[in-house]
Amino acid sequence: MQKMTKLQDFIFTIIMAFVMVYAMICYNIALNKGGLSNEVFLLAFRELMIMWPVAIILEFFVVGGLARMIAFKIVKPGEDKPFVITLAISAVIVCIMCPIMSFIATLLFKDAGSQIFAVWLQTFAFNFPMAFIWQIFYAGPFVRFITKPILPIFAKQ
Repeated sequence: MQKMTKLQDFIFTIIMAFVMVYAMICYNIALNKGGLSNEVFLLAFRELMIMWPVAIILEFFVVGGLARMIAFKIVKPGEDKPFVITLAISAVIVCIMCPIMSFIATLLFKDAGSQIFAVWLQTFAFNFPMAFIWQIFYAGPFVRFITKPILPIFAKQ
């Protein structure tokens, strides 16, 4: 597994955050509307303009390092296969990001009133399985696939 430069990591984070956040916003809007419709994909862009930068900042400056630290207590670079290490880091990132992003979305978009804890807990409970499956099986592989030819351009010469 080749280590990314800070610039490569930032570009990867921007793309991954977009794919994850947009999908999760669409999911939550669809839940609120009682199903998926074409309108959901357009409505999601309103929340995306707020939640995408939040996710980028959280992931790049806080969660990414913490997730690697936790994952490396479970897997060992140099000993474990790169695929296993990638899965471990991805899983830990979801475990940290999902409750945080669910809380922020609850505060900003759910109109929870005095039920903030209950609404956040429900939002988190609904979001976690979707976020985990989306990240591990779809978003993660997709973003790694599309960034593999792009990121070497941003490597230090």
